[in-house]
Amino acid sequence: MKVSRALISVSDKTGVVEFASGLSELGIELYSTGGTQKALAAAGVPVKSVSELTGFPEILDGRVKTLHPKIAGGILARRDLPAHLAQMKEHQILPLDLIVVNLYPFAQTIAKEGVTLDEAIEQIDIGGPTMVRAAAKNWKFTAVVVNPGRYKQVLQVLRERGQLEDAQRLALAKEAFVHTAGYDSVIASYLTAQVQPQEEYPETLFLQYEKVSDLRYGENPHQKAAFYRETAPEPLSLALAQQLHGKELSFNNINDANGAIALLAEFSEPTAVAVKHTNPCGVATRRNIYEAYLAAYQADPVSIFGGIVALNRPVDAATAGELGKIFLEIVVAPEFSPEALTILTRKKNLRLLALPALGAKQKTGSGIYSSDLKKVSGGLLMQERDQIDLLPDQLQVVTKRTPTDQQWEQLLFAWKVVKHVKSNAIVLARDLATVGVGAGQMNRIDAARIAVSAAGQKAENSVLASDAFFPFSDVVEAASGAGVAAIIQPGGSIRDEESIKMADERKLAMVFTGVRHFKH
Repeated sequence: MKVSRALISVSDKTGVVEFASGLSELGIELYSTGGTQKALAAAGVPVKSVSELTGFPEILDGRVKTLHPKIAGGILARRDLPAHLAQMKEHQILPLDLIVVNLYPFAQTIAKEGVTLDEAIEQIDIGGPTMVRAAAKNWKFTAVVVNPGRYKQVLQVLRERGQLEDAQRLALAKEAFVHTAGYDSVIASYLTAQVQPQEEYPETLFLQYEKVSDLRYGENPHQKAAFYRETAPEPLSLALAQQLHGKELSFNNINDANGAIALLAEFSEPTAVAVKHTNPCGVATRRNIYEAYLAAYQADPVSIFGGIVALNRPVDAATAGELGKIFLEIVVAPEFSPEALTILTRKKNLRLLALPALGAKQKTGSGIYSSDLKKVSGGLLMQERDQIDLLPDQLQVVTKRTPTDQQWEQLLFAWKVVKHVKSNAIVLARDLATVGVGAGQMNRIDAARIAVSAAGQKAENSVLASDAFFPFSDVVEAASGAGVAAIIQPGGSIRDEESIKMADERKLAMVFTGVRHFKH
């Protein structure tokens, strides 16, 4: 099918003047609407109004301009059916061979702060999706282009051949339906949030992600993988990070870095987080980021090897010098000084990621569309994110001994960390740094033993945090034997009194939070 006539109506005008000019040079007759027509005419591109096709003016403030049988017929007519051709002739319908349309900026509109429902409604496109879907349905006869990134490719093919092959037309049709499906899902999600409370989950869930890149492989080399991002990622999303150096990110890199960022978001003070296989192996808060990193490294200098480090302050030359001494997969920070980049880029494969939002403590997104998702066979689990704040009146000292002011500070530090450790989880901390982490065990006493073993002599005068209650008194016993001075845990076991009694016997302070932090 030779392209002789095109209709162009775009919200995103990127590259449209150059594309339309190229089409015109090929002798293709152009029709357009409203703002697009003005832009093309101002650039000297020969273009006619759609009103010349329809014989009817744009009405209702532009709400109705392409909803007309002469446009729908020109798009949908099958050129291989004599009856269709006869009806086109009878009703003076001109065939439209190419539709170039993208839709009103609904997603960009609702992303603006303070946007009203009425403002959002006016950005719901009607004629655009109608033309796009019609052309995509009739792809053998009417080609459709919704992506400005395709203009150069389409123009080149038309220059060389004067027409598009079936395979190209079908690919463009697929892209068109993806475009309208994504557009409708954003509208449906927005209106769902308007008519029901955010904490309620909808009967039908609409999710939209766009592919960032294919990955070399997944968790293992025999698994294929890709990375997708939300259409409007939150500021702390790894999808917004700028990679400054190093080889491409892997599936495991992205997963681990995501965990590191989530934990780092708990802290406003200069803090360093080291992560290995999604679990923190070293976390520390200090006066500056240099000291914080040194303390995080010293928390577990074995496990950090080959891990990921996240920092919530810019990386300076001194910190970069220490980071460069060991093998790391990734360093992510708000920014890197020129001197730091000079030092760290000497390591060819070290991935350096700049994520400015790490520089300020902020919560991750809220609401049903910022929930945690977990894919299961044949379904999807969805839940609120675990970002509840621990309030002072929730804390209950249940032992005879009360934590000292210094121990309170350590307990709250450890509590923030244990929330991000896979269950069953035990964290030992001292001097605002982890000294032992027990993660992902099938029983709590084993998690405690691992944490105590990792801490060694550093367990003396440390504090212990547990993500869930103690079913037995064995964890308290093991902790006291290692020199732990205070414990923070949710409480709620039918055997709480046994743990409290053991703590009193061993002269430990123990605090109940009433909040559990399972992480599976």
